[in-house]
Amino acid sequence: MITVHHLADSRSQRVLWLLEELGLDYTVQRYERDPRTMLAPPQLRCVHPLGKSPVLVDGERVVAESGAIVEYLVEYHGNGRLQPPAGTEQALRYRYWLHYAEASAMPPLLLKLVAQRIAGAPIPWLLRPLVGPVARRIGHALQSDLVDPQLALHLGYIDAELRRTGWFAGDAFSAADIQMSFPLEAASKRAPQPGLSAIDDFLRRIHERPAYQRALARGGDYAYA
Repeated sequence: MITVHHLADSRSQRVLWLLEELGLDYTVQRYERDPRTMLAPPQLRCVHPLGKSPVLVDGERVVAESGAIVEYLVEYHGNGRLQPPAGTEQALRYRYWLHYAEASAMPPLLLKLVAQRIAGAPIPWLLRPLVGPVARRIGHALQSDLVDPQLALHLGYIDAELRRTGWFAGDAFSAADIQMSFPLEAASKRAPQPGLSAIDDFLRRIHERPAYQRALARGGDYAYA
């Protein structure tokens, strides 16, 4: 039996979705974030030394990192589903977007979150007049000078690609679309931008998929849906 160690409002929601698309049996071990730090609880370190989610346990195998989990499930349990045939142009696009999701799309979003926390960080009232304005200036400058231009660049690129191909690996839905769902859902909440109709359409289409809805029912509340 496959077990997913699933953290609320995290990348692991797309692992549940992939399992539903593949029609596999699995159980969910759900964890809640620390309400102060928003980090995963220490119990996850009993599953994997880094204490991160998702972690997938399949018999004796323990697989971490969402991209590695997606590749593992498609390779070992997919029976040729949700990936293009090897050696095709679609297969190259598939592999590209599997890696792009975390290597290129997520860093600007994480920087956006850091910058927002710097700008809005709680400061002891005695230091507030001195430190508060500096922290706000640093946070806002980081966003306006670095993060927001990068987000605009990447989201514009993604939108143009979706206009051209429909799905990330071509004209057929694949696991690359599942992998790319989290950065686009996060961007729609943390850094919404007008005029990206292909991204908006992509999100609408994935949210309508029955397997996506079943994964939400299994995983619980998910802020980015």
